[in-house]
Amino acid sequence: MQYRDAGVDIDAGAALVERIKKLAGATARPEVLTALGGFAGAVAIPPGLREPILVSSTDGVGTKLKIAFATGRHDTIGIDLVAMNADDVAVTGAEPLFFLDYFACGRLEVGVAEQVIRGIADGCRLAGCALVGGETAELPGMYADGEYDLAGFCVGVADKARFVDGRAIEAGDRVLGLASSGLHSNGYALARKVLLERMGLALEKDVPELGCTLAEELLRPTRIYARSLVALARADLLRGAAHITGGGLIDNPPRMLPPGLAIRLDLRTWEVPAVFRLIAAGGPVDQREMLRTFNLGLGMVVAVPRAAADRARRQLEALGERVIDAGEIIEKRGDAVEIVP
Repeated sequence: MQYRDAGVDIDAGAALVERIKKLAGATARPEVLTALGGFAGAVAIPPGLREPILVSSTDGVGTKLKIAFATGRHDTIGIDLVAMNADDVAVTGAEPLFFLDYFACGRLEVGVAEQVIRGIADGCRLAGCALVGGETAELPGMYADGEYDLAGFCVGVADKARFVDGRAIEAGDRVLGLASSGLHSNGYALARKVLLERMGLALEKDVPELGCTLAEELLRPTRIYARSLVALARADLLRGAAHITGGGLIDNPPRMLPPGLAIRLDLRTWEVPAVFRLIAAGGPVDQREMLRTFNLGLGMVVAVPRAAADRARRQLEALGERVIDAGEIIEKRGDAVEIVP
């Protein structure tokens, strides 16, 4: 017998590595010291930092993968993977430096894996980090045919003097929301339950309220804010940031706050995108549950000094962000997030 008879194709794995070397090479930074294919990736600390510190994050994509499996579209899910990690690193003002991925499947389909990793490389270019390696695991019997799982690991670097941990946030600071591209990569269990099961919508059919097919909406890649946040931090305008992932607008913003402060969000300052309105009506799902599950159109919120809020807005808009003046930092009187309906 051969390993292939047990379900593991070593030749397919080797072929995949050869295909993705160019993809990884296109993400290289000057600090990268090793080529793809070795046992480990080596990356130097960028010069010019007085007291460099490393910042890391690891995450996956969740059940958004189910939409990729159902549609056979795998070219953007890798962008989501990078976003979930690089944006978490960037809320500290750290620049994403390098990225590794873990791709696990029951049977390796080289073409599918190449699409996924092509998306990861695209995401790394958007975030400004290098794809320095990863792991492709073929695990017979662990996954259904045509399915896989993804995880990522990102390391960034910051100068300790400019590390952003929220301690500088003060009452009166403005809260700017950065528009999301859609659902991003959170709340898909509820979204699928409502849209596909309860409402019976078909993935490949146009949905008038969305102006596209449901699949196009649900596979829209997570926006990567890393370059914008790093630029804001380098301009000494970033006092804190919260990536709006699992937990939505209720559980995530308090993670950037020092003790004694809260955040007031004014829902009247932005229009909630159609996909969220569709889920809320189709469930129905009440507002509190929507707020605690989804980003509702704000993929990132940042705290900036009140006196510099206009300058921060202009800088973010120049970098391509759609910015909403969504609220302010207040003294804590009850909940850590106060919602103005």
